[in-house]
Amino acid sequence: MTLAEELQWRGFINQTTFTDITSINEPRTAYFGVDPSSDSITIGNLAPAMMLNHFINHGYKIILLVGGATGMIGDPDGRKQERDLRNSETVNNNVESLKKQLSKIFQGKNFELVNNYDWFKDINYIDFLYKIGKHVSMTQMLDRDFVQQRIGEGGSGISYGEFSYSLIQGYDFLHLYRTKGATIQICGADQWGNSVTGVSLIRKLEGGEAHVFSTPLIINKQTGVKFGKSEAGAIWVSPEKTSPYQFYQFWLNTDDESAKDLIKIYTLLDRNTIEEAIEQHNNNPGSRILQKLLAYEVTKLIHGEERAEAVKNASLLLFSKNNFKLTDNVTNILANELPNISIGQSLVDSLVDSQIAKSKGEAKRLIANGSVSVNGVKVTEDITIDNISIIKKGKNSFALAK
Repeated sequence: MTLAEELQWRGFINQTTFTDITSINEPRTAYFGVDPSSDSITIGNLAPAMMLNHFINHGYKIILLVGGATGMIGDPDGRKQERDLRNSETVNNNVESLKKQLSKIFQGKNFELVNNYDWFKDINYIDFLYKIGKHVSMTQMLDRDFVQQRIGEGGSGISYGEFSYSLIQGYDFLHLYRTKGATIQICGADQWGNSVTGVSLIRKLEGGEAHVFSTPLIINKQTGVKFGKSEAGAIWVSPEKTSPYQFYQFWLNTDDESAKDLIKIYTLLDRNTIEEAIEQHNNNPGSRILQKLLAYEVTKLIHGEERAEAVKNASLLLFSKNNFKLTDNVTNILANELPNISIGQSLVDSLVDSQIAKSKGEAKRLIANGSVSVNGVKVTEDITIDNISIIKKGKNSFALAK
C-alpha cells in the first residue's frame, strides 16, 4: 500500500491541509510535538505516535519535539479552566522521561528528538512580538473554539499566557521549517487550531508551503470517553503508573468491535495478519483471539517481549483452567497485582488474611462448597499452604502465597 492507503485503512486520517491526500505519499520531513504535562504519555497520546511509524516506513524523516518551553505555559485546548503553573524542574524532569519513552517506542527508526526550550530560552520578547506576533491575526485566534468557551458567558476566562500558546506552537513549526526543513506537522485532532498557525507563519514570513495532518481522537465506543481512560483513570505507558499486567488487561478487555479498530491503530502488524485475525475472531468470538493478539502486541511494543510473555502467562494462569505453570517471572508479576500472604499457614487462615473470606466460618464454607482452588486444583478440605501458590475463589478473587 501507499502511505495514503495505509493511513486510510488503519483509520488514521482526520483533517489535513492537503487538497489531495495522495500528496502525502511524497517523503518529506515532518514533526510531532508532545506536551510534557506529565512524565509519561497515555495510550491516547500513543495513537499518533504509532501513526508516525508508517510515515517513517514510507521514507519520511520524523522530528519528535518535546515541549520544554510550551510545557511551562500549558496547552489550553479543550480545558474549561487554567492549568496550574509548573516549575522548570518539574517540566525538565517530564521532558527527560518523555525522551526516554519516545526513544524506546521509535528505537531503530529514523527520527530526531528536539526540545523547543532550546530555541525559546534566548528569544527576546520584543523581537518575538515584532518578528512573529505582528504576523498573526488576533481575530483568527479569538475565533478558536477553546477561546470562545473560556471568554464566553459562563467561561472561566483565559490568561494571556495560555491565549498565546498557539502562537508559540506556530513558531515551533516556523523554526523547524527554517532549520530542519520540516514541511508537515502531524498532530492529534485537538491540536488542529494550534498547528495551522505555523502554516500561516511559514507562508507569510518565508513564502513557503507547509501542511498539517491530524489523526482522529480515539474514542471508547462503549463509553464515549476519550480513549486512554478507564474507571481507574488514565492508562499510561509508564510501568510505574500503569503496571504491565494492568496494561495488558486493559487491551484484553476491549469489546469486539473496538478491538477490530484498535489492532490497526496500535500495532504494526501487516494487513494480511490483521485481517486473518479478524476473520478467525468472527468465526469464534468466544476465543477472543483478536483481543489476545492486540494485548500481546501492544504490551510487547511498550514493555518488551519478556514482560509481554510474563503478563500473558500470568493472565492465562489466573483465568485459564489449563497449563498451570507458576514460573519466577509470573510470580514476580502477580506479586505486584494480588494480595500477598505468607506460606506455612492453613488455607482457611490464608483466605481470611487475604480478605477473600471475611471470617474463618465463611472460609470453611467456601472450601466445603468447592469454591476454592489452589494452583488450579479445587480443594474441598483445609490444607496447609507450604509452597508458592495461587489461591482462587470463584472467577475473579485471587491471592498469592509466597
